[in-house]
Amino acid sequence: MTWIEDYWLDVLGWGGSTLLVLSLLQSRVLRFRALNLVACLILLVFNALIEVWPMVGMNAVLAAINVWFLVALSRERHDDEVFEVVEVKLDDEYFRHILKTHELDIRAFQPDYGTRPDEGQVAFVIVKRDETVGMVLLRHDGDVARVELDYVTPKYRDFSVGEFVWRRSGVLKDLGFNHVMTSPQMVSPYYEHVGFRHNGREFVLDL
Repeated sequence: MTWIEDYWLDVLGWGGSTLLVLSLLQSRVLRFRALNLVACLILLVFNALIEVWPMVGMNAVLAAINVWFLVALSRERHDDEVFEVVEVKLDDEYFRHILKTHELDIRAFQPDYGTRPDEGQVAFVIVKRDETVGMVLLRHDGDVARVELDYVTPKYRDFSVGEFVWRRSGVLKDLGFNHVMTSPQMVSPYYEHVGFRHNGREFVLDL
């Protein structure tokens, strides 16, 4: 090999290794799998070029595993049978524990949120089997549900968890709501992707 070929081979090997380490630092499950897949494919090519066949085989298997998980996770993103919406009381100790545990992260996404639920609000926890993946807190304003908290834990942030509350509109209709309005201070809102319309200030959903 020429020195130029050696240089690019080193770039390929180090690049793949760096991306592999970076993938392991991800808290989001989908992002972890996607980055890990790319890293495995790069390292597969690298090891094939230097003819280290056991590493080629290992990275091929890991790439296949990542593809399997990515397909499964993509199917779960909008599957009502995977996520369940559970209404909880405002004084529920577990709900308050979740709020306290994630308080700093909540404020990063909703700086206008106060972490003390009060009367006039309705709380929901979104779960995946026995794991809590998100929380929604709404305030009654006539027939309007004002979104005061729509939070997803870091692991499931690639999933629009809040949409399971909006898609199960029967839950909100049973509580007397005909419209949903979001907080204008929400950071990185996703609502246009799940049927809301933007009125210039907030996102609105008609139930």
